[in-house]
Amino acid sequence: MNEFEQQFEQIRDYLKFEDFTLLAKRIIDLTLDTENIAFYKQTNDFLNWIDHHEIDTEGKKVRFETLLSDLYTELSKKPIPEKKVLITTKGLQKSYGNSRFALGPIDMEIHEGEILGLVGENGNGKTTLLRTLCGELFPSSGELKYHFPFGDAYDLRTQLVYIPQRTDTWYGAMFENLQFTAANYGYKPEENELIVELIIARLGLRKFRKHSWKSLSSGYKMRFELARMLLRKPKILLIDEPLANLDILAQQTVLEDFKSIAKSPFRPLGIVLSSQQLYEVEKTSDQVIFLKNGVQKNLHNKINEKANPEAIVENQLIIEFESDWSQSQLGAIFENKNLISLQFNGGTYIATFPDSVTVYDFMTLLVTQKVPLLYLRNISNSTRRFFVS
Repeated sequence: MNEFEQQFEQIRDYLKFEDFTLLAKRIIDLTLDTENIAFYKQTNDFLNWIDHHEIDTEGKKVRFETLLSDLYTELSKKPIPEKKVLITTKGLQKSYGNSRFALGPIDMEIHEGEILGLVGENGNGKTTLLRTLCGELFPSSGELKYHFPFGDAYDLRTQLVYIPQRTDTWYGAMFENLQFTAANYGYKPEENELIVELIIARLGLRKFRKHSWKSLSSGYKMRFELARMLLRKPKILLIDEPLANLDILAQQTVLEDFKSIAKSPFRPLGIVLSSQQLYEVEKTSDQVIFLKNGVQKNLHNKINEKANPEAIVENQLIIEFESDWSQSQLGAIFENKNLISLQFNGGTYIATFPDSVTVYDFMTLLVTQKVPLLYLRNISNSTRRFFVS
């Protein structure tokens, strides 16, 4: 079973369990994968039908099934391209004259179809790294290599799109702005409106098509900017703090959207996103880089360890938990498990053990000793460990 077939089986599960919202998004993804104007029309007609038959569950299931079958027939004939490396950096550094802050060295690879998460507290280099990757800033030393052809700086920025946390003001209606963008990036007149309709539906913007910049919330302004950038058919999206103005449900929805968009078998994107919402980012990302004072640490390592030994993470069991017991009480029962450290950090305890101790061992000890437990999370493979070390 190839990548497309695996994804298609997952989409069929959405139909089976009547998850129509997610199913509609994935139908749009498949439609865009066809690059066929006939399917653009078919899916737009279907979306318009749904608008007037929201409570017709059986009718929706039949129509979804028919459209899915047609899309499968069309896409099963398309070859799936091999995923390529898009950007590599080796020893990348950026310094600012006499400033005490310096970014790097950074060693990383960005691949098609992958999401790389940048996490860390404010002021530790996330935005500097994004701006350096997109060419807004020039590295002070090291190597930054793009593995795709481009003609000039403008062509590079078309293929490698940077979306800052605060986007520029635009004027007029959202839909007209997106049509203008589509026209500028090569969409033919007969497909312009169809493509824009699909993109805004994919990003939950259909009911805001006539809205202006001032009438959209910060979260929807970010969605508009993402829609505009997707119309440019980029190879890479660099997105700075896309979760900053979203509630937790919206954060999870946007991250799932990023994942689906990046992992299209036929139109894969590389996505690099920065955020302080580390647990949400980690669930979505293929790689995670933690930056502290500009220095890199990786959890899922795709770097040259000799080139950047600072990035190597020691294997340990690290548990974050909350309990009514005191640090002394807890320390006494953990001693027999070769406790390395027990920190009290912002209302929670962080217990560190050698990797010979398992989560099962830890939980068994808590149950045996009847330790009152309010919360527990294994952060051994989470960047959360870097915030407390």
